[in-house]
Amino acid sequence: MIFLTILFVAIGLLAWIRLAPSDPAVWHVDPMVTADQDLAGGVRRRIPATEGAFEQLNGIILATPRTDVLAGTPAEGRVTYVTRSQWMGFPDYTTVQQNDGQLEIWGRLRFGTTDMGVNRARVDGWLEQLRAAQAEG
Repeated sequence: MIFLTILFVAIGLLAWIRLAPSDPAVWHVDPMVTADQDLAGGVRRRIPATEGAFEQLNGIILATPRTDVLAGTPAEGRVTYVTRSQWMGFPDYTTVQQNDGQLEIWGRLRFGTTDMGVNRARVDGWLEQLRAAQAEG
């Protein structure tokens, strides 16, 4: 009986992680990036917004598996994306905003207190792809 209770609680928790609604009013917010920061639960980056960079970065991000737009468009100046982990479906949120000639990027987790560098690796990987695409011309 205890095993079944634990099993149902675990299944319920996993279902909540996968099915919990993502409220744009909570997640689609100004990243307020003033400098690059590596955080326990995410990362903040700020790069120059060259012509077409936001659109290029948007394409790179949307090519990432299990990533969808939560709200916004590059034309609006801000987009928030949800990327889910492969096995557990944990959502991470990344907001990209063009502000005063800069792209501000804030990747963060939803559940837990540390992402073990996952958001930093993801965002830095996107920025590397963007730099490579811009170098190709």
